[in-house]
Amino acid sequence: MDEIFSGLAHAIQLLVSADPALMEIVILSLQVSGIALALSAIAGVPIGAALGLSRLRARGLITALLYTGMGLPPVVVGLFVYLMLSRSGPFGSLAWLFTPNAMIVAQTIIAFPLVAGLTMAAVQGVDPALRVQVRSLGATRAQEIWAVLREARVGVIAAIVAAFGGVISEVGAVMLVGGNIEGKTRVLTTAIVLNTRTGDFALALALGIILLTLAFIANVAMLQLQGKE
Repeated sequence: MDEIFSGLAHAIQLLVSADPALMEIVILSLQVSGIALALSAIAGVPIGAALGLSRLRARGLITALLYTGMGLPPVVVGLFVYLMLSRSGPFGSLAWLFTPNAMIVAQTIIAFPLVAGLTMAAVQGVDPALRVQVRSLGATRAQEIWAVLREARVGVIAAIVAAFGGVISEVGAVMLVGGNIEGKTRVLTTAIVLNTRTGDFALALALGIILLTLAFIANVAMLQLQGKE
């Protein structure tokens, strides 16, 4: 219990003093997770909506793949991205390994199945009569999808919230492809692991409290948006 209170006090002290090293870690964490979330939402929401509205024979297989991706171990994603971006890999020429770009790629792959799969489930839960109604009014395919998405917006926002929680707390994949390099690729989760290993539990707890606080604030903001909608 003393360690927890010590960590809380340390977290408040670091935040109040705007410690430069901490601010750098926090900003990078938000940048990496924010960009990954945006990319996964841009791709996942329309794809999930299209799958939810389609009647393809292979939809069952695609759904199974998406649901499998939702439970894919992050360390496996990290290994895959590492092999793709290594010098001998097909994208080695990009020189992205051990950079924030590699971390964004890994987190986008982790977040995409969550966004697409949960969006698809939300769209499938919309009353089919809505589609009939908008088609009868002469709506195009794109307009039909947009109308259904608006009706399923609560579920879509929940999908984005779930994806954000998955990437902001991820450690295995980003450590594999980012390397936890101070001042370059160190984010909150990897900093917590490092300080725990070195025995600096107070700082590790402080970083953990900051991580939880950031996740809480972001989720409250999204839920407020969900409530307004």
